[in-house]
Amino acid sequence: MKIRSSLFFALIAVFGNAVFTAGQKKAVVVENTRSFIIISLLVCVSLIILLAPLFGPTNYTRVIKENWLWAVASGVGLFLTYLGFNLLYTPYGASNYILYAVLSIITTSLIVGVGIFEEALNFYHWVVLVGSIKTVIPFTIVNSVGEI
Repeated sequence: MKIRSSLFFALIAVFGNAVFTAGQKKAVVVENTRSFIIISLLVCVSLIILLAPLFGPTNYTRVIKENWLWAVASGVGLFLTYLGFNLLYTPYGASNYILYAVLSIITTSLIVGVGIFEEALNFYHWVVLVGSIKTVIPFTIVNSVGEI
């Protein structure tokens, strides 16, 4: 049952990411594409504010008091994600998500999972990580010289 729940939640995230990516790529280029980030962020915050009470009490004071440092870190992370996606997708296109996804697997699993939270990786996790690293090299070569 745990795998089905995690798969369902991952599907929500990947669907949202696909819509987000399409929006970033399809947005009409204006003088400052960061204004697009602001508008999409306002929509996101509005939806979260509407959804949050459905999951229980929203004690924002307690959350700030007990989690302010991690909230700031997460906010900086969201900022970098939004900015990075905007800088990646606008000029280079959605196909470059491959590069982001592979690098994300590596950094999130190794730095955050293993490095910070000391989570264990089994043999299969390591096989996937090594495979992910191996995909970055040909992707980078193809992007720099064109199709081989």
